[in-house]
Amino acid sequence: MRSLRIAVLDEELPYPLTSGKRIRTFNLLARLAERHRITILCHRNAEPGEAEVAIKVLQNLGIDTVMVPRAVPKKAGAGFYARLAGNLLSPLPFSVTTHTSPELVAAVAEFAAQNRVDVWHCEWTPYAQVLRRALGKRLKRVPWVVVAHNVESLIWKRYTETEENSVKRWYARRQWLKFEKFERWAFAHALWTVAVSEEDATLIRDNLNGTEQTEVVDNGVDIEFFRPQRDVERDPYKVVFLGSLDWRPNQDGVRLMIEQVFPKVHAAESRASLTIVGRNPPDWLREAATSIPGVEVFGTVADVRPFLATCGMTVVPLRVGGGSRLKILESLAMGTPVVSTHIGAEGLRLEAGRHLTVTDDETGLADAILETMQNPDAAIDRADEGQRFVSQEYEWGPISEKLEEVWRVAVEMRSARPMASGG
Repeated sequence: MRSLRIAVLDEELPYPLTSGKRIRTFNLLARLAERHRITILCHRNAEPGEAEVAIKVLQNLGIDTVMVPRAVPKKAGAGFYARLAGNLLSPLPFSVTTHTSPELVAAVAEFAAQNRVDVWHCEWTPYAQVLRRALGKRLKRVPWVVVAHNVESLIWKRYTETEENSVKRWYARRQWLKFEKFERWAFAHALWTVAVSEEDATLIRDNLNGTEQTEVVDNGVDIEFFRPQRDVERDPYKVVFLGSLDWRPNQDGVRLMIEQVFPKVHAAESRASLTIVGRNPPDWLREAATSIPGVEVFGTVADVRPFLATCGMTVVPLRVGGGSRLKILESLAMGTPVVSTHIGAEGLRLEAGRHLTVTDDETGLADAILETMQNPDAAIDRADEGQRFVSQEYEWGPISEKLEEVWRVAVEMRSARPMASGG
């Protein structure tokens, strides 16, 4: 099998591994770079110093990088709300317009003119717009795939259904409808669409103009890195939330935990504690945590395994979201019990009651956490069963081969046509 030349369009370089999206992208590309020539075209990482470290790590893997500067606009203040208001006049969703920078469009166009590309790979749905702007009419003649880490229209639909503020709900509904329109275009025109779960793939095929060229490439876990630590003692009363705290669905879930769920747990069990771990915790969360007994907030940490190894459980209190949660796979890979909402656990081929505990609402979530504290041995038995299943079904190596097959089939489907990006 010949080596392919893959151009990956993304938000930023996927390193360090501080978010689920970065973890997935890095693990798949790192394995596929052993057999293919991969170039990532993206914006410069927003965090100071990240880009320089990421470039070295990726170069050691044989992955080339093309970065453009980006001034990250603040998500607060008058300017932010002015941009939100301005988006009402655009047919595109807010996140699509903010990620389609002229600098990245120009870089992609230049790369296409100077290099042969076998497959263009949009690593997040909004970056299909960058490719459309850069290639124009040539887009119809090149093999390109789009990865739906989430079905964004589903997330905005859930925002609309859960938002109590009428103005925010009105705005969220418009973003939902814009994303439906944009995703219908992207999924219908891409040669292949990659979903991270069968549920998302079905939604794409049935409701968003997806074709039979929609393939599931699951999220996964590094089972050599995340492995049970049997010699470490667990605290059955310690609850851990793990996830990027600059992602709105996680913020919604954390707010639910500290305002409604954990106070009920702590009132019933004074030994209970809640540790929140994730990059970029918002100021309101840090401030709120100081006034709630038993709650502690960490930002970015070098290694999440000590938290997973010593806690009694991880909790996934999501009411909004899509795709599937790598944090559940990482927890179970270490034999850590998991308590989740249905939305938190969706997209994974796990069995409620056998591999983890799944509940419906905040009342049920508090009860499930208390039950896990009171019966730690049963919780560990479920987690051990989950660990065995995850190690068999969700290892990155076999998953990366599914993505590789998508690339190869895309090339074969367009092999009879001239490559617009051929130099």
